Amino acid sequence: MRGWLRIVPFNDPRDSILTGQPRWWLRGPGICRLLEIEQARVHGGVIVARAAGLDDRERAQALEGCEVLVSRSAFPRAAPDEVYWIDLIGCSVRNRAGELLGVVAAVEEYGADPVLRLEPPGKAPPGAPARLIPLVPAYIVEADLAGRRIVADWQPDYWEDA
Repeated sequence: MRGWLRIVPFNDPRDSILTGQPRWWLRGPGICRLLEIEQARVHGGVIVARAAGLDDRERAQALEGCEVLVSRSAFPRAAPDEVYWIDLIGCSVRNRAGELLGVVAAVEEYGADPVLRLEPPGKAPPGAPARLIPLVPAYIVEADLAGRRIVADWQPDYWEDA
């Protein structure tokens, strides 16, 4: 609609920090672009925004599928029992016995619960299955962001038949 962007946030749009940010980075295939946001508001289950220089539908549609990023410094402080997913990336993951399971490469949404996608320790053979651990209290025992480590109730052989 006349160059407005339609954003589907990961959280409830009413809780999103996007509506209060003056600058967004858009990242997608072949695109990394800074936008100056003139107006952003919740519209139903999405966020709609008008950016400087995007005054027609075709320019806005060219950005379809991009990720919207904002500065980490713009995030409000997380509650004591909460973490931002971005802060988990790069943390080493060990089980209760201290065995290294991998390093968090991404946190992905698969419907019911988010999952940690791990890079396995060492060199994984080609075609090795993805190492995924549900990001739920039943499996994540501790997340020490300052120490960049996560303790999981998980075993290395849980992936053998994956």
